[in-house]
Amino acid sequence: MRTGNPALNARTFSGSQDVDTTARAEGGYTGEAPSRLATGELMTLDGAVSKTAILSLLLIGGASWTWRIFFTTHSIEAVQPWLIASTVAGFVVAMATIIKKTWAPFTAPAYAAFEGLALGALSSIFEAKFPGIVIQAVALTMGTLLSLLFAYKSRLIRPDQNFRLGIVAATGGVCVVYLVDLALGFFGTQIPMIHQSGVVGILFSLFVVILAALNLVLDFDFIESGVEQGAPKYMEWYAAFGLMVTLVWLYLEILRLLAKSRSRD
Repeated sequence: MRTGNPALNARTFSGSQDVDTTARAEGGYTGEAPSRLATGELMTLDGAVSKTAILSLLLIGGASWTWRIFFTTHSIEAVQPWLIASTVAGFVVAMATIIKKTWAPFTAPAYAAFEGLALGALSSIFEAKFPGIVIQAVALTMGTLLSLLFAYKSRLIRPDQNFRLGIVAATGGVCVVYLVDLALGFFGTQIPMIHQSGVVGILFSLFVVILAALNLVLDFDFIESGVEQGAPKYMEWYAAFGLMVTLVWLYLEILRLLAKSRSRD
């Protein structure tokens, strides 16, 4: 199973499978369900959904804080330290979560809070320049999430192996482009046209938005697989964290696309 989300890669649930194998060997496993099943310690879809809701509330709370700071002071300088510090902290916590999945019940909420602070600061800056753009971006992000979830649950979209490979390859390609652009930024330049409001820039952003949206489908499928494989309870937090990573990416790309479109007016 593959997904373009770095938090939900092909080895995400391998650790839980190893735990099950060890438990069965030590407990004289006879082919019946793992003992965790009787104690309710297995990952469930309802549990993953509830954890995602908690992370969403934390993200909204953090975003509201820096949003209020900006529109109280009307100063980019007032939120810039929050933006930089929370972005760095969010990245560090995200890496720690990916490396050590068992920390997810603690690091996933921290990630959501840090990302909320960063998104609130960044969104307020965009809102000051393009009034109304944030509510549009939020609505489009939520609409995309609900539409793809409905399509997935109703089996209108079922990712096969070729679909997965294509999304993973395209996501990797976009990551390379962004990394190269980041490296060029240290030398005072950027990859031409992709950040501009011309046809190339808008088409590039539209492509990335579609790619981020399709990663949601792979995330749904991967989380469902984790439930079927009997992943441990803490993976509910990890699954919610992985889904949050994709949603944050999708929101940022939609915000960027809308900003480019507004710049053409």
